Amino acid sequence: MAIPLDPTATAFLMAENRNMPMHVGGLQLFEKPEGAGANYIADLYEQMRNVEQVAPLFLRHPKRSVTTAGQFVWVEDELFDIDHHVRHSALPHPGRVRELLDLCSRLHGTRLARERPLWESHIIEGLADGRVALYTKVHHGLIDGVSAMRLLQNVLSSDPDEREMVAPWGARPPSASKAVQSRTEADHNLAAVPLQAMRTALGMSAEAAGMPGALVRTLSRGVRNETSALSLHAPRTQFNQSITGSRRFAAQDWEIARMRAIGKASGATINDVVLAMCSGAIRAYLLERNALPDAPLVAMVPVGLNTKQAQTAPADGGNAVGAVMVRLGTDLVDPAQRLRSVHDSMVSGKRALSEMTPMQILAMSAIGLAPAMLTPMLRMQGIVRPPFNVVISNVPGPRATRFYNGAKLVGMYPLSIPIHGMALNITCTSYDGRMGFGLTGCRRTIPHLQRLLVHLEDELVALERATGVRAT
Repeated sequence: MAIPLDPTATAFLMAENRNMPMHVGGLQLFEKPEGAGANYIADLYEQMRNVEQVAPLFLRHPKRSVTTAGQFVWVEDELFDIDHHVRHSALPHPGRVRELLDLCSRLHGTRLARERPLWESHIIEGLADGRVALYTKVHHGLIDGVSAMRLLQNVLSSDPDEREMVAPWGARPPSASKAVQSRTEADHNLAAVPLQAMRTALGMSAEAAGMPGALVRTLSRGVRNETSALSLHAPRTQFNQSITGSRRFAAQDWEIARMRAIGKASGATINDVVLAMCSGAIRAYLLERNALPDAPLVAMVPVGLNTKQAQTAPADGGNAVGAVMVRLGTDLVDPAQRLRSVHDSMVSGKRALSEMTPMQILAMSAIGLAPAMLTPMLRMQGIVRPPFNVVISNVPGPRATRFYNGAKLVGMYPLSIPIHGMALNITCTSYDGRMGFGLTGCRRTIPHLQRLLVHLEDELVALERATGVRAT
């Protein structure tokens, strides 16, 4: 049975091209259980590919034809081939993290085939330290990053002795999927909101009541370049130009306790500190290249609208996100002032969103994101000033140690989507007391991307000193 795509999923498919694959990804690192034999990884691969039944979400692919009136719909793949989607790979010698990140970079730069379900998972061995890696990518039209994280959490266990666990793409027993199914209808309704939200923004429904005041206030902040839920202009940087399809991925994690201590000393949130780290790292990177603009860079920070309501992944996938525009304070020399700029901007943005209904938030987000999506589609990058410079998101992960079939999860690093005019995407994931940073960029547009990891550590130390957490 054909299922209509929600407007957000359709937008991701319409915007996609060879240079802009529209999938998100994740890299997980596992330690093999004690006593694991030589065939442990091969056996794990066989277990993950030999699922009894694949979940419906992972069987669908998009189709558009005369019979669908030219509209995209989801249809089930009648010739589903698990070997195309679940793959076993090995790293070349010497098996460093560098080789692993290079492999993930290449895999992430390849588009998913639309005639098949839009996902792949690669079990990777060959790391010199014996760890096992799992790289997975899923089209953003199929599922958003927050839902993908919940889906992963649903298949992990707190019990290191639990075995015979179902793969993320495996169908759950009715008892285990009851909670997921109960969310399906609600998430389906949310997935249909963007179209209604656009009507709301135009005052075409009763939900528009209260929107004009919120819109005027937000537009006023945007015109003054104070940002909040909407940014009307940002300085041009080397990030804001056309990109190629080649990707570079860099990843590292830091203790959340360090960020929490900075936040406590400064009255900021952990997310504020993450943004301030990114601000300082980007500033240092651009200074190295003599390319730092005088005006502060603006970051688009996605906000999941159903984060508080949902604790499980929606079985039908979909997207429900808003956005806050944040002044990063890259024009400020003092790291403490940059943190204050980020904090004030986030408070302003959250206040703006709190004045709106979920539908109005989606409408405002659609207005704010439209220039970023339409500019590359209309090939106007370099002509139209970018509404923001970089995307920075923070996706919460498990708070405690998790296992998959006895293998201990020791690292989680997200990969995301650069687009024309937005060559860098920074996504973070919290897990077991650490914050994993995943930096995804155009290999040609942003050379030496890994330098940002050095600058992130330097900025964390600078923030500790500026807030009195660490002695100078």
